[in-house]
Amino acid sequence: MKKLAILGSTGSIGVSTLSIVEQFPDRFQVVALAAGKNLAKLKEQVNSFRPELVSLTNESDARDLRAQLPTFKGEILWGREGLLAAATHPGTEMVMSALVGAIGLSPTLAAIRAGKTIALANKEALVISGELMNREAQKHRVKILPVDSEHNAIFQVLHGHRREQVKRVMLTASGGPFLHRPAEELPGVSIEEALRHPTWKMGSKITIDSATLMNKGLEVIEARWLFNLLPEQVSVIVHPQSIVHSMVEYIDGSILAQLGIADMIIPISYILAYPDRLPLEHLPSLDLATVQQLTFFQPDFAKFPCLQLAYDALTSGGTSPAVLNAVNEVAVESFLAGQLRFTDIAILNAKILDAHSSQTVTDLDELIEADRWARDRARMALGKKLCVAAST
Repeated sequence: MKKLAILGSTGSIGVSTLSIVEQFPDRFQVVALAAGKNLAKLKEQVNSFRPELVSLTNESDARDLRAQLPTFKGEILWGREGLLAAATHPGTEMVMSALVGAIGLSPTLAAIRAGKTIALANKEALVISGELMNREAQKHRVKILPVDSEHNAIFQVLHGHRREQVKRVMLTASGGPFLHRPAEELPGVSIEEALRHPTWKMGSKITIDSATLMNKGLEVIEARWLFNLLPEQVSVIVHPQSIVHSMVEYIDGSILAQLGIADMIIPISYILAYPDRLPLEHLPSLDLATVQQLTFFQPDFAKFPCLQLAYDALTSGGTSPAVLNAVNEVAVESFLAGQLRFTDIAILNAKILDAHSSQTVTDLDELIEADRWARDRARMALGKKLCVAAST
């Protein structure tokens, strides 16, 4: 039986992970759960899975949870220390890193240093600290297994092949809700429109990133580190049907792809059970005869400049990806708060990235400082109205 810690248990990936645990109770046991502020959902999870340790964002919620669970014998912690305790719990074998954003960096690194297998859904952690995280994983002989559907697809397609035989990988992108929207209309799109993803059901932050194609840009950076590739070996192709989840081209011209329905249960289950596969009999089979047509075309870098910014940050290396990720988190938060127009997300990202002088990364403190600098500069720019507010 594999013992799990789930960081981000009340988010979409966490909930899906727990649904698999529920289906296969003889295969998995939940040892630790870490969540944000969704007290009601976490209470349900604790009652269902009875972990040994639970963590929330703040102390008041932790105390409320304790009051609501008088018979629960496990630990209830909070804040950074709670996250680290969940990630390094001695009874855990695999950590599902499913927090959203830079907050997942420290606990994921701590889990690696504690020798835990990492099921990585928190792409930002690897975007920020790819070189450092890989170095620590090698040092502690830890596997980092990709949960994101695109990287999971590549992982599956690479199985049984040597990495030196790879010519390039192709990450597929649905194109988001504005794929066919004229560029001149994008400044005026609403928050509700941006949150209306055509194929995937995700949290608000990743959904906005998908609409700007920043999510695909972050995945480019993630792929570079997961699979030890050069930037030019990672390409993006738009595939609106979201059936081909990614492809690998080999040096002999062969292209292998992983196909499936758009449901995160599939990649999550593959990583939880790896190298086995679980019988997901409740999921419908992919019916290609019904689909009939699969289409592919190049992304529009001019219309979606966030994708190019990610390539620029990857090429610059060092602290640049950490800076881009931090600014983007501030920008998306501001858009969702109605303080920025949709197109101002890319403007703010470009402004702060251009102002940054990339530094070589030797330790976590340098990445934390780069993250702090970027957030401060982004908020200063917003305060000085250097970007156009959504309300104007």
